Amino acid sequence: MEILILFLPLLASIISGFFGKYIGDRNSEIVTSALVSISAILSIFVLYQVIVNQYEDNIVIATWINSGSLDVNWSMLIDPLSAIMLVVVTLVSSLVHIYSIGYMSHDPHKPRFMAYLSLFTFAMLMLVTSDNFLQLFFGWEGVGLCSYFLIGFWFKKESANAAAIKAFVVNRVGDFGFALGIFLIFYLFGTVNYSEVFQQIPSVVDKNLSFLGLEVKAIDLICLLLFIGAMGKSAQILLHTWLPDAMEGPTPVSALIHAATMVTAGVFLVVRCSPIYEYSPLILNLITIVGMTTAFFAATVALVQTDIKKIIAYSTCSQLGYMFFAAGVGAYNVAMFHLFTHAFFKALLFLGSGSVIHAFKDEQNINNMGGVWKKLPYTYSLMIIGTLALTGFPFLSGFYSKDAIIEFAYLKGNTTGYLAAGIGIFTAFLTSIYSWRLIFKTFHGEYNNKEINIEETHESPLVMLVPLIVLSIGSIFAGILFKDLFIGHGNLNYFWGEAIKFLEPLSTEHPPMWFLILTPSLVLISIPIAYYLFLKNKGLTDEITNMNKPLYNFLINKWYFDELYEVIFIKSSKKLGLFLWKFFDVKIIDGFGPDGISALIKKFSIKAKKFQSGFIYQYAFVMLLGFTALLTFLIIK
Repeated sequence: MEILILFLPLLASIISGFFGKYIGDRNSEIVTSALVSISAILSIFVLYQVIVNQYEDNIVIATWINSGSLDVNWSMLIDPLSAIMLVVVTLVSSLVHIYSIGYMSHDPHKPRFMAYLSLFTFAMLMLVTSDNFLQLFFGWEGVGLCSYFLIGFWFKKESANAAAIKAFVVNRVGDFGFALGIFLIFYLFGTVNYSEVFQQIPSVVDKNLSFLGLEVKAIDLICLLLFIGAMGKSAQILLHTWLPDAMEGPTPVSALIHAATMVTAGVFLVVRCSPIYEYSPLILNLITIVGMTTAFFAATVALVQTDIKKIIAYSTCSQLGYMFFAAGVGAYNVAMFHLFTHAFFKALLFLGSGSVIHAFKDEQNINNMGGVWKKLPYTYSLMIIGTLALTGFPFLSGFYSKDAIIEFAYLKGNTTGYLAAGIGIFTAFLTSIYSWRLIFKTFHGEYNNKEINIEETHESPLVMLVPLIVLSIGSIFAGILFKDLFIGHGNLNYFWGEAIKFLEPLSTEHPPMWFLILTPSLVLISIPIAYYLFLKNKGLTDEITNMNKPLYNFLINKWYFDELYEVIFIKSSKKLGLFLWKFFDVKIIDGFGPDGISALIKKFSIKAKKFQSGFIYQYAFVMLLGFTALLTFLIIK
């Protein structure tokens, strides 16, 4: 059964990718959606077995490498952590597959699209079920490759190609660090299998290595290199620039990347490696700082964006920051809880935005929308649910997981924890402001689209609405139903077992009451503030913008990260490339190589041509000269 979960999406991808033109578009959609949906149902059953019967297993599919001390299998590790990820990945993926039947109905390349989605799902399943770092890296690179295919799916669009290349290149930076981390693990432990590595970690806690002329603790260096990989995949600040550009792909792709697959891989990696990170307080503090900085940065940028998908993309970036600083304060289980709940409401918001884009005939600018809440009642209602869950509105899923992160950061009791909690609270307020801005400008106020008549806008078909309804149920109930399972102090070890390691048990204290009610209060207050600013008194918003033009430009240009990288990396790389091309390639290699030789041969050919006069006496004279020279050489010899 477990192997079916893994290989049904691969089978779906093969059928649709190689035989799609024979079985037809509709059959390709049905086959891929059905097989991934079966995988999702089986994953739910596996999670049930893990919860009820503490089921764990390591299923060896095949032997991969057996050379010296390197013994690596293709295997499927079933434990609480992988079981949670199986449900998240397959359930969201199956809903995205079904949704795509409606969303991509006018696209001429549906079988290829469905094949990419299924292959993406397979790669992520390989990643989360691995029992060693090498198989993990295979899945890691697999999701990177599939993201390139899907972001650049509309390859005739120059912007889509550029976004796909950007995502691929930026991720290579993180992946290089990740690969170095795996090499270092093998160098120190002689193995890349999780269980063997984790057992040996205490033996290298005090070991130092010389790195770039510095003496560093081996455990810190391993954790840092692995985290660099996580930063790239999960779009943390400095390696985040690919994420908003990834919106060039079709909307179902955005939902799959942001909710269940690629960007969650970095969080999963840190949590999976908790037995390593627990011995490195330095890197845990670094993770906390990077996470809270990313959460704040992305929320500020989302405040001023006008592309509906980019607003939600920066929201994802921000929420991933929450997950990382949860892991940084040692609350790995809470990070996984937020990853779990976030999958539902973020997929709901992305697919809901796709429904809006579908209604507006591919328009994505929220300034060109408005006044359609009566025309799109189901999409509007479902996006309201997703927004409430995202903002942490009381008793919806985001309320339980996000508030738990802030509380555990506060209970950490150190400077980093208090700072993370404070930034987390303020970021929650910003999240609510930009989320309601999106709702009010998209659905309320005056209708602002000059290209499309309001009568032409229409609700999405049932095949697109049903996945939204399912996700809305998860957005409402996932928090309250799974809170005790994920973070309940009494049964914490009962559920997680050895999947997550805590050197010190998490605090069982309760923050003060004022702290508990602060975040929900700010979330509630933000709704009338957003209503007043973006709907009731738009003139005030314009005045605030004009008064703070430098700040507005700073935010609208995303803190100038792209421009900074353009100057530091891209322009300098282009100049270096031009120099190497024009000097080394053209002048040296071509000059002394093919161009030089061909020019020399041409010169000799022109000279030799003069001997070809057509007169017999001249040919006889040349032959005589040659014979004389040969005879002279023989006599002298």
